[in-house]
Amino acid sequence: MSDNYTYILKCADGSLYCGWTNNLEKRLSAHNAGTASKYTRTRRPVELAYFEQFETKQEAMSREYHIKRLTREEKLKVIGMFEHK
Repeated sequence: MSDNYTYILKCADGSLYCGWTNNLEKRLSAHNAGTASKYTRTRRPVELAYFEQFETKQEAMSREYHIKRLTREEKLKVIGMFEHK
């Protein structure tokens, strides 16, 4: 299985950020270092709140697109389902 992930991060200020990557550990390190995204640069530290693994980059990017369209409350529900697994 290829490593393609969609993820949601909780930022230090309580905001949520979602994205996709093919290297989750490296992406989390980059977000915490402030080099991954302008959005999370000022909202560090970040913690991984949710992730899914996919076979292809296209599947991961499609899921990211759908998650980005969710409201904050809907994203929190997705995170809540993940935490109870």
